[in-house]
Amino acid sequence: MTHSRPDTPAGRLLRLPLVRLLAINLAIGLVIAVLAVAGLMALDAHRLRTLVLGDQSPVVAIGLLLFGFAVTLGSWVMGTAVMRLGERDDGAGGGAAAPAAPAVERRGEPMAVRARGPRR
Repeated sequence: MTHSRPDTPAGRLLRLPLVRLLAINLAIGLVIAVLAVAGLMALDAHRLRTLVLGDQSPVVAIGLLLFGFAVTLGSWVMGTAVMRLGERDDGAGGGAAAPAAPAVERRGEPMAVRARGPRR
């Protein structure tokens, strides 16, 4: 028996490597956000648990806190994953820019610029 992804729009979308990378890292960020909010509630940091549970609707307060952490930490983990796309496996970092040559200012004259491709 072979397992294949369903032929749904979400299944087709998850076949794209970038979308799959972002989805996995968003899930990691959401797990970190849930752990952070649970840790804040468990430790009662700065009497936050006391304040939230003393509210008329603590579910709304926890939901808003969780939403803020999820947006922040989810985007942080996704951004980190995107920025690491150019790195090599050996840690040498393939996305480093070449040093810029000093520019000579010439007013009104076109200046020739050489473009370099990515280093491999």
